[in-house]
Amino acid sequence: MPQSYNCLPFLKWAGGKRWFVSRYLDLLPSEFNRYIEPFLGSGALFFAIRPHKAILADLNADLIATYSAIREDWKPVVRILSEYHREHSKDFYYSVRSSRPRTLHGRAARFIYLNRTCWNGLYRVNLRGEFNVPMGTKERVLLGADDFCRASVLLKRAALIASDFGQVVCEAGRGDLIFADPPYVTAHSQNGFLKYNERLFSWTDQIRLRDALLGAKRRGAAIVATNADTPSIRALYREHFKIFSATRSSVIASDTRNRGRTSELIISS
Repeated sequence: MPQSYNCLPFLKWAGGKRWFVSRYLDLLPSEFNRYIEPFLGSGALFFAIRPHKAILADLNADLIATYSAIREDWKPVVRILSEYHREHSKDFYYSVRSSRPRTLHGRAARFIYLNRTCWNGLYRVNLRGEFNVPMGTKERVLLGADDFCRASVLLKRAALIASDFGQVVCEAGRGDLIFADPPYVTAHSQNGFLKYNERLFSWTDQIRLRDALLGAKRRGAAIVATNADTPSIRALYREHFKIFSATRSSVIASDTRNRGRTSELIISS
């Protein structure tokens, strides 16, 4: 597996995969050609395994623009974040939330600032596509663990694409590794977070993803995926993939009664 140096994700993301990185890296093949991740989010696995060649994609164009800005030149982004750090307050948060920076690096700084200071790092937009998450309790905009320089070096190894998962999964061939971590929905969503995701990623999309991953497997790609641990997801994958449950901590639910231990499926070829 390609290695260079440690680099932590600089974004917090609902459903992030730091738990997977800490416990399940041995499920990945030791050698592969390209690393392909169609639902990038915080990129926890990408930054952990540091592949020499990657295709990183997400339907969230602002997210991909943020990674593109860090890859191109991280220093202007950090200069703006330093200003945001000094100015951070409730009024300032909502002024930045309503702003629309014109430059790539300005957009990236806004995205990172909101990600770090909004409620629980949640990314959510209204029907007009406007970010509408309220301010959270975090005060720090710049963190001691930040290493944007190293992140930039690693991102220079990757193609960054703002697209639906289908485009990039279809590019996978023999010897490639796909890691797929879609928004979690089930055939009958009962959890509020799952219901929110269902507006973004429908059950039809879940079926389409399964079919795309099966096609990539048949072309010789290695597949590792995560998903909700429910009967409907199990039924979707059990005929053509290996599946097992992994238990982890959950803190994302708005209702504290829904927090605690949760089970997710790990799906592999």
